[in-house]
Amino acid sequence: MATLAFTKGHGTGNDFVVVADPDGELELSDAQIAVLCDRHFGIGADGLLRVVRSAALDEGAEAAASGAEWFMDYRNADGSKAEMCGNGTRVFARYLSDTGLATLDGGLRIGTRAGVKTLTRSERGYEVDLGVYAIEGDETLVRAKGLPVARPGVGVDVGNPHVVVALSSEAELEGLDLTYQPVLDPSPRHGANVEFVVPSDPLVRDGVGAIRLRVFERGVGETLSCGTGVAAAALAVRHWAGVAAPDSWVVDTPGGTLGVRVAEGRVFLSGPASLVFTGEVALA
Repeated sequence: MATLAFTKGHGTGNDFVVVADPDGELELSDAQIAVLCDRHFGIGADGLLRVVRSAALDEGAEAAASGAEWFMDYRNADGSKAEMCGNGTRVFARYLSDTGLATLDGGLRIGTRAGVKTLTRSERGYEVDLGVYAIEGDETLVRAKGLPVARPGVGVDVGNPHVVVALSSEAELEGLDLTYQPVLDPSPRHGANVEFVVPSDPLVRDGVGAIRLRVFERGVGETLSCGTGVAAAALAVRHWAGVAAPDSWVVDTPGGTLGVRVAEGRVFLSGPASLVFTGEVALA
């Protein structure tokens, strides 16, 4: 039976199996990835990051042409493909830096299914430019176990789809049972991550907004953190707050605190990234 070398990493508790496949020779099925990410029978993770050169993938052709040597092939814990992962980009950059495959000097460009993302070092650890974003005009009704009635949510696209729901209190946030997947009406064609948000009191202090959230990620379930979800939540609350809302935000998740800033129509996410251990696993 073949063995697979891996590294385990996380960003604010959002954890990943990292697999190096520079020349794109490794083919992992959805079922194999699901076993690797299984917390009882595998390594355990919210998803898998395959480290592959952009030029080795058909999906990476555009990234390679733009000068992004590396492509982050991100897969959810169930094996399904995802466009992007904000926390994953930081772990990906940490892996490339620590293994000597790339440097962050002057900014590191990596390819994703949501386009090329640039990472730099920041006082929080790493910052990724998630690019332009879009806030949808139509509301989505969200039903979740623990909420007595459906709540309206706003759609936010930051390279992957999100629906953000505002709650009235910490008690409502704590009372959610996210072992059950929230139901969206209308249901997005490709699904969406769902963020439940409570604003801090006061919402803004010293020019910085503050919120707390929990998130249900499609293809995974509830996670301790979701980088793009954090950005989407900050953007939604900023949208609701109006023209006087700040451009800088701190967002508390169950796994830790991340920073979000908005500049010139783009959104940036900052936070830590850790590599926990390396090993080999039998590949069924």
